[in-house]
Order: sequence, then C-alpha cells, then structure tokens
Amino acid sequence: MTEYKQCIVIRDDLKLSKGKLAVQVAHAAVSASEWADRTTLDKWKEGGQKKVVLRVATLKDMFQLKEVARRQGLPTALIQDAGLTEIAPGTVTVLGIGPAKADELDKVTGNLKLV
Repeated sequence: MTEYKQCIVIRDDLKLSKGKLAVQVAHAAVSASEWADRTTLDKWKEGGQKKVVLRVATLKDMFQLKEVARRQGLPTALIQDAGLTEIAPGTVTVLGIGPAKADELDKVTGNLKLV
C-alpha cells in the first residue's frame, strides 16, 4: 500500500514562540492540501493525514526547497504572517508541501531534519 504524507517546513532563523509556530504550521497544512488532487487528498486522509515538521536554516533555503518541490509537481503553499503579534507583516514563516506519495516527498525533503 502506498503511503501518503505532508511535510511542513519551518525556518530556524525566526525563533517563533511555540504557539505562533503551531498556528503557522496549521496554516501551511490546510493551504497546501488545497492544491492536492482529489485522489491524493482522499488517500492521504484515509491514511490518517500523516504530517512531518521539518526545518531549514533560512528564507533562501525555503525558497529553494519550494522551487524544487514545484518542479516535481508537488502541491506547495508558502505562508506569510499578517504581522499582528510577533513578526513583521509579510514575513514568510513556513512552507507546506503535499500531501503526496511519501517517496516523492522524500526525494525533496529527505535530507531535512525534524523539528
């Protein structure tokens, strides 16, 4: 059986509070899933909506990762904060990739460390 998952990638350089980070991760999970095709979305949901949260060092790393994922045809969503609490408006906080087949995601994110 094919495994499906979603990867949420955070920026280590922002040092967000746990609560702020949790909200940003949730935004990315929902937004990226909206770009998945119906079959993939259904299979991901049937498999328990597996997610992993990973990290990159900088915004530049995040943009590079998004481009790699896009070229692989994976659903992506960059999240920008409204700037009402901890950080400036428009700050890119997280990147959602997937849901997609786990092996396809691993080709793009397999070298990243878990949060």
